[in-house]
Amino acid sequence: MKNAAGVSGRWLAPIGVVGGSAASDPSTRDRVTQLLLERGATTAAQLGHALGLSSAAIRRHLDAMLAEGDVVAREPAPRGHRGRGRPAKVFLLTEAGRVRCGTHHYDNMATAALRWIARGGGPTAVAAFAAEQVSALEARCLAALEHAGDDPLARAEALAEALTAEGYAANASTIASGGQLCQHHCPVAHVAAEFPQLCEAETAVISRLVGTHVQRLATIAHGDGVCTTHIPAQPGRTQSSKTVTTVRTDR
Repeated sequence: MKNAAGVSGRWLAPIGVVGGSAASDPSTRDRVTQLLLERGATTAAQLGHALGLSSAAIRRHLDAMLAEGDVVAREPAPRGHRGRGRPAKVFLLTEAGRVRCGTHHYDNMATAALRWIARGGGPTAVAAFAAEQVSALEARCLAALEHAGDDPLARAEALAEALTAEGYAANASTIASGGQLCQHHCPVAHVAAEFPQLCEAETAVISRLVGTHVQRLATIAHGDGVCTTHIPAQPGRTQSSKTVTTVRTDR
C-alpha cells in the first residue's frame, strides 16, 4: 500500500508533536528521538534540560526506548581529566531508531496531504483518495485468494495470510456468530485516527474480498488494541474450527 502522501511503499507510522512526559506519550518520545538525531550522543540530563523535563521523566522514555531497541547507552569518550564518580552515560539512536524517525517524516507528509485534500474537496475527496490507495492492496490480496473457494470464512483465512505478508500481522478464526479477522498492526493508525475514510476504504476491501458484508468492531486508530472485523455466519454452511495465525510486521 502507498502512504497517503503518494510515496511508494507501505503505510508508515506518524510522528507526534511536543506533549506530556509519561513514558507512553509518543509526542515527548518523538522529541527525544529528534534531539538524539540532531545531537548524536547525549546524556539524560542534557535531554531533560532541552525539553524542560526532570531526569526521572527522561529516564522513563529512555528506558522504554532501550527496551525496544531504538537507543543504546554507552560510556562517554574520555576527555581530559576525569573527576570523581562515574561519568553519565550517553544515549545514541540505533539504526532501527533512525529508520523510525525517517518514516515519521513521511507520515507527517501523509497527514498534511490528506488535510490539503480535505480543504479542497471535503470528506468525499478524502474517501475517493483512500479508495484509490487501497486498490493496489485489494488487487494483490485478490491474487492470493485465487484458490480459496467461495466460503467467506475460508477466504478470510486466506486473506489473513495475504494481509500478514503486507505487514498487518493478521489472523482469522471462527466464532459462534461466524468468524472474525484481526489485524494486530495498523501501519496507518495515527493518520486514520484523523481520517476514518482510510478504515472505511479498507473495510470495503475486506468485504469484497471475503464475498459478504462485514462489520468493523474495533480499530487500532480509535484506541483499540487490534482491528477486528466480524464476518457473519452463512446460512447452511458448516463452521470450521480452523484458526490461522500469522505474524509479520517487517514490511
